[in-house]
Amino acid sequence: MNKKIDQQSADNIRALAVAMVEKANSGHPGGPMGGADFMHILYSEFFNFDPSDMTWAFRDRFFMDAGHLSTLMYAQYYLLGNYEKEDVANFRQWGSITPGHPEVDVKRGIENTSGPLGQGHTMGVGAAIAANFLKARFGDWMNHKVYGFISDGGVQEEISQGAGRIAGHLGLSNFIMFYDSNDIQLSTPTDEVTSEDTEMKYKAWGWNVVTIDGHNHDEIRKALKDANNETEKPTLIIGKTIMGKGCVTADDKTFEGECELHGQPIGHTGADYAKTLSNLGANPESPFDIYKDVSAFYQNLLKEKTAKASEKKAEIATWRNSNTELATKLDFFLSGELPALDFESIAHKDGLATRAASSSILGYLAENVENMIVSSADLSNSDKTDGFLKKTHALKKGDFSGSFLQAGVAELTMSCIANGLALHGGIIPVVATFFVFSDYMKPAIRLSGIQELGVKYVWTHDAFRVGEDGPTHQPLEQEAQIRLLEKLKNHSGNPSFLALRPADSAETSVAWKMALENKNTPTGLILSRQGIKDLPATKSSRYQEALAAEKGGYLVKEVANPDVVLIANGSEVATLVAAAEILEKENGLKVNIASVISEGLFRLQSKEYQQSIIPKNKPLFGLTAGLPVNLEGLVGDAGKVFGLDHFGYSAPANVLDEKFGFTGEKVSQQVLAYLKTV
Repeated sequence: MNKKIDQQSADNIRALAVAMVEKANSGHPGGPMGGADFMHILYSEFFNFDPSDMTWAFRDRFFMDAGHLSTLMYAQYYLLGNYEKEDVANFRQWGSITPGHPEVDVKRGIENTSGPLGQGHTMGVGAAIAANFLKARFGDWMNHKVYGFISDGGVQEEISQGAGRIAGHLGLSNFIMFYDSNDIQLSTPTDEVTSEDTEMKYKAWGWNVVTIDGHNHDEIRKALKDANNETEKPTLIIGKTIMGKGCVTADDKTFEGECELHGQPIGHTGADYAKTLSNLGANPESPFDIYKDVSAFYQNLLKEKTAKASEKKAEIATWRNSNTELATKLDFFLSGELPALDFESIAHKDGLATRAASSSILGYLAENVENMIVSSADLSNSDKTDGFLKKTHALKKGDFSGSFLQAGVAELTMSCIANGLALHGGIIPVVATFFVFSDYMKPAIRLSGIQELGVKYVWTHDAFRVGEDGPTHQPLEQEAQIRLLEKLKNHSGNPSFLALRPADSAETSVAWKMALENKNTPTGLILSRQGIKDLPATKSSRYQEALAAEKGGYLVKEVANPDVVLIANGSEVATLVAAAEILEKENGLKVNIASVISEGLFRLQSKEYQQSIIPKNKPLFGLTAGLPVNLEGLVGDAGKVFGLDHFGYSAPANVLDEKFGFTGEKVSQQVLAYLKTV
């Protein structure tokens, strides 16, 4: 312990944060100035990692919730050697590796993309669940910690309710979160928007809570030591800090705790930039320097961290030598690879709802994919994830031997936790709810796409055929919203999402195969509540033919030189089959039917393949239970899409089919009317 170097290190972090924001003329300097003391003590004395092996699977993890405090991380990691001077100097600039909000960059210490408040620490909860899940299977030596950092805004975001409840309920003692409580948010002091007792709230959820002076290094040290020794509860360290700690005016008067320091360069406030840097021990002429004594301290610290990691690795090597089968299994989990799976062997009864077919598949996966965690938002018996649950049991406090997370009614929390499971590694996360409630999940789905995570979303009750539950539960616009993500590329240049709406049980098996093999992109399975007539197999087995869905779209019915090509996905494909029978028998038409399970994937195929399925020189008719825009891109300007442009109504599904025109007979009439116009 060296009080002088500790203070210098924290002040160096403050000065770097101030300088980054000032040079970029954009950012949030005040919060990082308040959190600098905690960050330095955490990383110098408690945080376990290997500087020579940043992706080491058994490192401690730090999940930033307050992504606007990115300079706090960049400054700390600059001291640790993860960034160069030019990196921090180019904060928020084109092509820099120091974006305005942190984006996943594990080799430099960034574990999660953050910015939308509340999601970051919830991902940390997911990572803590993953660590406990693996620990239950491989031994107590797997004792790394997950640290979170949250601000007043993150505490206020509604998702903190779900994250706090679940972490406390599961007793995630490996999760330690620092709450940077400075009583200032972007536009107001916190007392203008809240009067809740945060300490009592988290205690009510089952957390260990301690309140400290967030600038007192001894209090920080004790809080972290006690939190690391806690074995029953997650810990919240409420650090009372000062916004803009160290800021001074042009005449060297203190200028701390001001709201205006939150979200703009301090040179735009009542504080003075150069005088503040000098007050913090920095050289205003060279603000991105690491102080000489701080540099020496951190150079030695890196050697100590490397040596400590080597000791841990030796302990793990001893375990490996004594547990070769378990070690092989652990490596397999961490590799992200899949075991050999035979989806064709999964038997389905005739005419199942695709949610029911999915249930059988999940039962098979429960017995064959040991590192899958499935979660449901209090709907397991309706979204049919109970097919998985029946083969395992729920995660519980003190017992993580199961593989099912009962999330309760918390769709967004559940989805963020899944992102954290995926970020930790070693886990295949699956989350499920009704499709209409994907609206609650959108912020997390978006971050799944940005972070390129292989989370599997299961959405059932996919259309107005939910029936009697009425318009609040009948998804209409949701498919259009989700499929927009198929058109949006991630930073690797690939579609950011894969949306799959299978047409029958066989396609559901193929869709699950596609989802599991899609490891670097989130996948959504959009499944029906009602039974669907199985599509006819024309050549080989229905499953073998459905494998063509792996190209995003294929012909389920094909004749030479068709008069019209009918296009749909999901349960509407079977409706097209019924319509085609009428058109052929009563009108003498030749009809092809395309099942396009994913337009995004279909668009990645060769132009020749796309033309063979949906020829542009033929009349094209699409049928969708959602907005017509779902298929308008496939049929083109000359084609016709029959869909819905209104919310649903409460009535039995078969009545709605009749009223809305979704029967074979009524669709055939729509097709005939369209053909008269071409």
